[in-house]
Order: sequence, then structure tokens, then C-alpha cells
Amino acid sequence: MRLDKFLKVSRLIKRRTLAKDVCDQGRVEINERAAKASSNVKVGDSISIRFGQKIVTVKVEEIKENARKDEAASLYTVIGEVPVPRDEKEEDEYLRA
Repeated sequence: MRLDKFLKVSRLIKRRTLAKDVCDQGRVEINERAAKASSNVKVGDSISIRFGQKIVTVKVEEIKENARKDEAASLYTVIGEVPVPRDEKEEDEYLRA
């Protein structure tokens, strides 16, 4: 299944066009490699998505073409959420403001 479609079906990202845009910006990785919206997703893959100030990593548990809202969370397991590392220059500017 395409990455953008999986992100939409699993409800990790609300719309497929938004999922495509996020992939095009380089904010999604599959198995620690930059991924395009057309990348293929398989069971067992690790997907990392940068949402603003955090990076969410999930493991693909199941692939379905369609999933109801209550089934969507069973398609993946959250491995972790990590804050986005800041470089020291950004942090100094943030603290001065």
C-alpha cells in the first residue's frame, strides 16, 4: 500500500493530500530512510513522522484498504514520541525572547 494512503486509512494524518504534502516536505521516514508519498508500506515497517515539535514513530501491524474509526488504531503500534531536537542557536534565541 502507498505511504500516503496508509497514513490516511490509519488516521495518523487526516487527509491523503495532506499526507502527500508532509511526505514531499521530507518529514516522513520508513525504516530510517526518507520516504516519498508513493513508497510502499509493508507489515513490520517502522514509520517516523515529524509533527511540529515532536517525532512520532509507529510500527505497521496490519494493512487494510479501508478501516472504520475504531479499527484504525489497530493498524499500527506507537513505538515512541520524541521532542524535536533543537540546535543551540535556536535555543538561545528562544530563551532571549
